[in-house]
Amino acid sequence: MKISDYIAVTVNRLPKGYIFTYSDFPSMASQKEAVIKALNRMALSGKITKLSKGKYYKPETTPFGNLIPNQAQIVKDLLEDNGKITGYLTGYSIYNQLGLTTQVSNTIQIGKKEIRPAFQRERYKISFLKQKNTITKENIPLLQILDAIRTIKLIPDANLETSSNRLLAILKDLSKEKQTTLVRLALKYQPATRALLGALLDELKENELTDSLYKTLNPITKYKLSSVDKVLSTTVKWNII
Repeated sequence: MKISDYIAVTVNRLPKGYIFTYSDFPSMASQKEAVIKALNRMALSGKITKLSKGKYYKPETTPFGNLIPNQAQIVKDLLEDNGKITGYLTGYSIYNQLGLTTQVSNTIQIGKKEIRPAFQRERYKISFLKQKNTITKENIPLLQILDAIRTIKLIPDANLETSSNRLLAILKDLSKEKQTTLVRLALKYQPATRALLGALLDELKENELTDSLYKTLNPITKYKLSSVDKVLSTTVKWNII
């Protein structure tokens, strides 16, 4: 079978929206250049779409045009390394998913231990948020919540009052075990994040969880989060103004 035919058969088996590279053809590893040329020819013919250098996908066609892959697919090379999780979608990428905004952003934000400058990929701007905790599959949902608390001022089409109410609902739905883990993970976040998390948990009467947060804060430092006092009754304790 010719290389071009083999590539075409293999691509036909891939799901629509799945992003692939020449490395998805391991049996052709010794003929990398030929594979790339075949993929570029398929892209020129419209059978597949080129996302960026060396990255392609089969577009899903709708009456409104071709759909681009979901965000996780677009940046999957930045989320894993040889099967190990190294990053996760966060910030602008998950505000809508968490019910914090109705807007869908064209910025994909990724939490990672090692960050890099922002760049453009297809229609999306890719930016990064520093994560000091070890990233695991289990703690990603909790890190996403903490990142939302950390960046509460940046949530689009929302104010601090409505965002605080939504965060209260999110925290209330967590089990005590997950709330405890959340507090432990928060110890590596900025003081303002720890203070707001403490005030949120106090509002839910989870006072026994907040002692470790409170002890890490400088008693004379103030955290400017105007209007959250309309939702949270212990902002004075947490020096939130």
